[in-house]
Amino acid sequence: MADLKITQTRSAIGSKPKQRGTLRALGLGRIGKSRVHPDRPEIRGMISRVPHLVEVEPSLSPEETA
Repeated sequence: MADLKITQTRSAIGSKPKQRGTLRALGLGRIGKSRVHPDRPEIRGMISRVPHLVEVEPSLSPEETA
């Protein structure tokens, strides 16, 4: 299964409370912070709520690199 590397690129200041909550649920909170999550519909839905605040790129899971 592929993974997604999600990086926060813009500040959450001035965004709506639900968008800030989505960033928190993704494990983000500061500009430049990154997290790797599995490529699942739930995560894709969260990303679709804050596309203007994050950057998404594919990431290989540790099992795929071995």
